[in-house]
Amino acid sequence: MSEQQHNVGGVLYDRPFKIRRLNHFGISVEDTGASLAFYRDLLGFHVADALNLEKYDPGTWLDGLADKHIYFLRHNSDHHTFVLMPKAWVDHMDSPARGDLTINQITWQVGSLREVVQARLWLESLGNKIERYGRDPGSNWHTYFPDPTGHTNELEYGIEQVGWDGRSKPEVLWPWANEHPSLPTKSESSELADAESEGVDLTSGYRWVDELPKTFDVGGVLLSRPFKPVRIGPVSIFVEDVAGAEEFYTQRLGLVKSEETMVDGHRAVFLRTNTEHHSLGLFPMELRKKLGVSEHTTLLSFGIQLGSYEQLKAARDFLEERGVKLLDLPQDIHPGVDYTVHAVDPDGHVMQLYYYMEQVGWDGSVRAPSQRRAVDPEVWPEALSPMSDTYGGETFWGPLG
Repeated sequence: MSEQQHNVGGVLYDRPFKIRRLNHFGISVEDTGASLAFYRDLLGFHVADALNLEKYDPGTWLDGLADKHIYFLRHNSDHHTFVLMPKAWVDHMDSPARGDLTINQITWQVGSLREVVQARLWLESLGNKIERYGRDPGSNWHTYFPDPTGHTNELEYGIEQVGWDGRSKPEVLWPWANEHPSLPTKSESSELADAESEGVDLTSGYRWVDELPKTFDVGGVLLSRPFKPVRIGPVSIFVEDVAGAEEFYTQRLGLVKSEETMVDGHRAVFLRTNTEHHSLGLFPMELRKKLGVSEHTTLLSFGIQLGSYEQLKAARDFLEERGVKLLDLPQDIHPGVDYTVHAVDPDGHVMQLYYYMEQVGWDGSVRAPSQRRAVDPEVWPEALSPMSDTYGGETFWGPLG
């Protein structure tokens, strides 16, 4: 790492940006429609927008696709926190380095547009490949680049916020751009004022309505399922070289190592970007077969935090009753998380549902393993005693539904 320090909002760092949180995540799937039913109807993500590829990128790469849409999904007010893309189209667009790279983006939020722009210039100066940069539906400015195994990472700023009416921006305002602006540039509020003065109806955007029966009491609110996603992450991935990936994510991106464990004789590393125990887990490719997860993807699991332990128990029963495959995976693949459910989507991707993640304080120390809750995966108590950081960390804003 260069000894040069970079001023990030008046604070000196080793790189010209500071990642604040995991912002969104995307996977490539064989049938986006089938996956949509899983993530929307069963897991409870809302549809923010649907991009019709027949309109925006028609061609032979769409032949045979049952569903030709990209779906932008959200669990909170961010325009998207989860994205579904057709794998055939992603392969045509990006030519992934490996056939099993079904993760199409791991997106990290930084604090300003200047950080996004300066990150691109800095990464280029270090010889990092920049895949693309600019702006897409969702309004976030971004810079895309791969990690050593080929997983696409994105740094983003300014993602669109969806308000109380559930409407995203009108499609005519999708801010397509394949470059970064000169800084400083106009604010989003100025863009909206300009559009309104030109006669654009700002209330004409897409609005999805959950029409499933709302019969489940979730904290006193009737919802379509007995739980609510309140936070996303961590992302756990298989990499070709754990040490090389650790160096990339810590030295290049600034993530901090929380812990490492041995899983079936192999070293795994857990990195964080905020106060959560880990935002990213790195596992050697050799573990994929040993753990019994799908070998068509480098994703071990993607985390979806639910609002409570009570909701997690209800989610386990809800998904099992609807025929969703649940996996038994070892506790040491998710230190800092106690009770968890591993649900498998139609393409074999594993979603890690949980309610609690250990929080790391000002001194940067994680809890000693001996001080963590002992978990018997066969026994789920009716209720739990709280840990010092139960329900700590990022808080879900707004109503549950």
